[in-house]
Amino acid sequence: MNIVILTGKFGMGHLSAASALREQLVQDGHRADIIDLFEYALPDRAPAMYWWFNVLVTYGGVFYNIYHDLTANDPGDGRGDILLGGLDRLLDEYRPDVVVSTHPICSAAMARYKEDGPSDIPLVTCVTDVTCHSEWLHPGTDCYLVAEESVRQGLVAKGVEPEAVVVSGIPVSGRFRPARRDRSRRRELLIMGGGLGLMPRRDSFYQALNALPNVHVTILTGRNDRLFQRLDGKYENIEAVPFTTEVEKYMARANLMLSKPGGITCFEAIAARLPILAWQPFLKQEQENAGFLVRRGMARIAAKEESACLAAIRDTIYDDQALSAMERAMDAMANHLSRTAACAVVRALAGEEVPA
Repeated sequence: MNIVILTGKFGMGHLSAASALREQLVQDGHRADIIDLFEYALPDRAPAMYWWFNVLVTYGGVFYNIYHDLTANDPGDGRGDILLGGLDRLLDEYRPDVVVSTHPICSAAMARYKEDGPSDIPLVTCVTDVTCHSEWLHPGTDCYLVAEESVRQGLVAKGVEPEAVVVSGIPVSGRFRPARRDRSRRRELLIMGGGLGLMPRRDSFYQALNALPNVHVTILTGRNDRLFQRLDGKYENIEAVPFTTEVEKYMARANLMLSKPGGITCFEAIAARLPILAWQPFLKQEQENAGFLVRRGMARIAAKEESACLAAIRDTIYDDQALSAMERAMDAMANHLSRTAACAVVRALAGEEVPA
């Protein structure tokens, strides 16, 4: 079967979900191509769009949140219209049997294309946060893949047919697997700043991390080259790592992860059974992700303020009972998810078989 996965690089989460879906679909015997629809349809404008988005979420989060709240129940079906010309060319070029989208604007464009076409190409939308925000909801969507049951219930409450929503978890690569972790020796703390390398700026924070008794710290600095240069080799107990595609390796050896609660990162940690200390989130979708983690007993929240954050690290990384409880909660969550859900949905929509 020929499948096109539409995505956009507004943050790394949408692309990471697309890559995980491609991995699953290829293993199931399909051809799956990932297309950044923004770059394909708007090659001259996409770089500036991505740059402005990064500026917005880094420095203008309050405006992002206002927009998020104002559109919470507004599907915004016209948002993808700017991509329709490129989408028409893409579908003619690739001729997919099924289209999968990991970005809400890509879903909006494909849904409009089907409405205006007409087209009978099935559309699967993979929601990449623990959210039922209406930006993801578009007529013409044949199936939604969602993170957990509360999201399914939220979509149904907004009018989506129950049978069109499948609880699959947010897709992550099969490289993320449970690991045996030894807490009898040195503790391992993994700190991730997200794809943009968002990390505290004061030296005192890193000095305090370096002084934590019996703790080794690995900091993934993402694309923040300035921070990497600032930390690399400076502290005895801190290892700085620039942008890497081997996050699973660092998760496997960690006892605790301090990170922003992005949807993909949360579910990678769940797959790895790695307890989470989530930086107090500001962006609304990350607040929703963090709320899910805490409700399910898989994480604690750490305030962004330096002393409070360090206190949360100390209170958690030495607490074997808390770490074990979070690992058990993650195990229970993971056992209710299926990595084959997307494959079953795609086959069913293409008429090959019905998902179990």
